[in-house]
Amino acid sequence: MKQNLALFDLDNTLLAGDSDYNWSVFLIGEGLLDGEKHKARNEQFYQDYKNGCLDIYAFLEFQLKPLSQHPKKFLDELHLKYMQKVIRPMMTQKAQYLVNKHKAAGDLCVVITATNSFVTKPIATAYGIEHLIGTDPEMVNGEYTGGVSGVPSFQEGKVTRINQWLAERGTSLADYETSYFYSDSHNDLPLMKLVTNPVAVDADEILTDYAKQQAWPQISLR
Repeated sequence: MKQNLALFDLDNTLLAGDSDYNWSVFLIGEGLLDGEKHKARNEQFYQDYKNGCLDIYAFLEFQLKPLSQHPKKFLDELHLKYMQKVIRPMMTQKAQYLVNKHKAAGDLCVVITATNSFVTKPIATAYGIEHLIGTDPEMVNGEYTGGVSGVPSFQEGKVTRINQWLAERGTSLADYETSYFYSDSHNDLPLMKLVTNPVAVDADEILTDYAKQQAWPQISLR
């Protein structure tokens, strides 16, 4: 296959920050979540993620519940404010340049993130990336239930989800002569090991060490 595949993690990779963690902080600031109850749990989950021991289902129950407490129309309006106030300042010129370079080369560009697609779809769109594989919040009759739909796009789940997504397009990872995956996190090693061109971006300590051992490229988008 002539076209190359370019996969991008989002949080702390294309973004100079974490959209999942900061969504909870934003909701607390908007008075929509109890700060005392949520702040400590949000911090703990974020630490677990960085340590590689996150219970993804416990986290998703925590993170998706607020979506079930408001109409989708209200949430969409709230997200516009979140984009302007919190996300835009995290979007870097270097990240945009990297995305533009792959698009200009005609590569198939995909954001693949553990963060739920409600939070991340507008961010991928803002970078000019049409395709998003995120953890999908369950919806019934156009409203969020607080549950999860399908496999969370986390650790080995990213491998499952990209394989499913490509299969739906009638291809597989092996069909792409060159495949890139840009990530900051050791949680993404299962997928990084499968692409032809893994790139560590502003990487955590574990991924930095692994990338050195494997002689993978290491870059900064900050």
